[in-house]
Formats: sequence, structure tokens, C-alpha cells
Amino acid sequence: MAQVSLEINGKRVCHEAPARMHLGDFLRDQARLTGTHLGCEHGVCGACTVLLDGEPVRSCIAYATACEGRHVTTIEGYDDDPVMARLRPAFTHHHALQCGYCTPGMLATARDIVLRLPDADEARVRIELSGNLCRCTGYMGIVAAVMSVLAGLRAQPDAAVSALRDALAQGRGAAPAAPQAAPAVFQAFAPVAAPPAPAAPASAAPVPDAASPARAPGKGNRIEGGFTVPFPPDQVWAFMVDLPAVAACLPGAVIQEHEGDRVKGKIAIKFGPMAAAFNGAARLERDDAAKRAVFRGAGQDSLSQSRATGDIAYLVHALDDGHTRVDVDLQYTLQGPLAQFSRSGLVQDFVRRMIADFGKNVGARLGSGVGDGPPAQAEFNAVGMFFSVLWMRIKRWFGRAS
Repeated sequence: MAQVSLEINGKRVCHEAPARMHLGDFLRDQARLTGTHLGCEHGVCGACTVLLDGEPVRSCIAYATACEGRHVTTIEGYDDDPVMARLRPAFTHHHALQCGYCTPGMLATARDIVLRLPDADEARVRIELSGNLCRCTGYMGIVAAVMSVLAGLRAQPDAAVSALRDALAQGRGAAPAAPQAAPAVFQAFAPVAAPPAPAAPASAAPVPDAASPARAPGKGNRIEGGFTVPFPPDQVWAFMVDLPAVAACLPGAVIQEHEGDRVKGKIAIKFGPMAAAFNGAARLERDDAAKRAVFRGAGQDSLSQSRATGDIAYLVHALDDGHTRVDVDLQYTLQGPLAQFSRSGLVQDFVRRMIADFGKNVGARLGSGVGDGPPAQAEFNAVGMFFSVLWMRIKRWFGRAS
């Protein structure tokens, strides 16, 4: 046993501890500060991250005795911290937590990013957060929360935050004093960029793939699908850019306002125990010559307050047998309580089935002709679709087993 004396959250704490007790165990068992969570206990998941002399460390692999006399800040010690005063509401607004187990360590790392990298872009924020694992959120809300704090400080600097940044910079930039036995200052991870590839000749510039839908690069979940209809491409394209007609073929979708290539409306979804009704707006970006388009939209569920953004890209092209193929590429992100469902295989099968049913509705609508009156809305059989998708997965599972 050894006597360990630390300053934790501004208070001197002294306790006896085994020589090989980790700092995380010391904080929880000796100091009774259970806000520090232990996950992997191998320094991998980042849940136990605390500040040691102002910089993030893994408390599960740092010995308490090695931190003798140092300053430790845990999640309980941020009440007067100007950076945390911004991060906490940002995490709430962007729904950057669900179970909350990783959140204490995630906030410690996020605070370090805000102080150390005031000009960080999204790619750099993701690199810096890569040492903190989250099993719930998909990271979209966490990244959005950190980016919102950085943007807010760039738009309106905070004197208290600037003072912390200056102190941090001076501490790292100062020349080392005479050699001492004190532990070395923790060095934050700095990514090393790969050397740039040699520029290709102008004649070798890549040509966009004409056989894929036009889509903007994005992040989140991606589902590809499509359908075939027995009509010529020009007729199908004219239908696919008629937003009221298209909405009538999508079960649960209702257009409330329509002006040119912009619409406002809602879409109701029910799949087993999950139900949502998203209200939002969208716009259509089209390339008539290539028969490609991207439908970009965003909305919020009135019940769960979950937010969704997505791009539906589609490409219309002729097949040899006189039919037309519509390739669909859906990219979407969810933030909020529904985000935990967004990546499940069952939900992705459900979306693919909706695309297939949408294609059937388009074919039926084209076959009946487009009249002058408003198109009849396609009916949505939630129970039938749920069991249909479930049966498809059961057959797939037994197929693999055999």
C-alpha cells in the first residue's frame, strides 16, 4: 500500500492505495467519484478519460501512484468550466448521447478538441474522437455538437475560453526546465497525413460514372435499390420529376406546399413498434439531359424530436427490352432517439421493400395515365410490410444455414 495524494476537482484528496491501482479505480473506489466510467480497462474505449493537469488521459491504464501530486479533473469538476458550459447544451441539442456511458470521457476529449484545435474541420474532429468509442449514437450527433461549439466560438469569441487556450499553448510551448523526476507531459495524438498522390495528367482525369445516380458526397447510412417499369425512359423521367405524382406513390408521404422544385410536407412511417411522422422540406436538383436527379430533404419527428436528413438520388436509363430501370441511392442520417434503429439490418430491408413497393406504384400510375386531378395517395399497410420483411429475413437465415 502507498499513500496517494492528488488534487481532484480542486480539492486535496489523500488515500492509501495498492501500488498497482489504476487512477480510474482510485477515483471511483477511494475518492467515491463514480462519474468516471470504466469500459474496456485496456485504454481502448476512452470511457474513462479524465483530465490530468488539464490534458486528457486514460484513467484505466494510468497508475494512481504515478499521478502523485498531480491535478485531476473528472466529470464532476466542470461546473465552472467555460468550455463545458457550451459543450453540455450542445450535446443535449444534437442528441449526442443515449445510454450516456461514454459521455464523461467523450466530453473530456471534446473539451480538449475545442481548446487545442479552434479551426478544426469535421474530418479532424472525427480523427480526434476516434479514441472514444460509442455504441449508441453513430457519432453524428457528437461530431455535430463539437462542430457547433467550434463554430460558435469562431463567430463570437469568449474571453474565458481564449484564456484557457492561451494557457494551454504556453504550457506546451515553454522550454523544459532542468530534468526532473516528474512524469512527462501527456502528448495528444496528432494524425500524420499520407503523402499526396502524384497528379494525374489532364487527359487521365476520371470521368463520372454515367451508370450511377447523381449524388453529393455525404456521411451516414446508405441503401441502394431500384425498380424496373415497362415504359420508355422519357415517360418515366417526366413522371419522376413530377413531385406531387411521385409523393402519391410513396406510402405515408403527403405534400402540403409545392412551388417549383421545392416542397414541404410530412411522411409517416410505422414499422413494428417504431412509429414516426417527419415534418420537413425538400428540394429537387435535376439533370434533364442525363436523366439524373437528387432529392434533398430534412425533417423532424414531432413525437421523438428525432431529426433526419437525407439525399435520394436516382438515375433513369433504358434497358434492352424496352423497359426502363430506375436506380435509387439513398443516403441518410438520423439524430435523436430513433438513431439507434437507423443501422439495423431489419430497417434497411424495410427501406428496400419500400423502394420496391414505390416502383410498383409508379408502374401502376404510369399504366393508368396521369389525369388532371390530384393523384390518389398510395395506401400503406404497415402490418403487411412488417411481416413481409420479417419473412424475407427468415428465409434468408434458413438459406444461409442450409
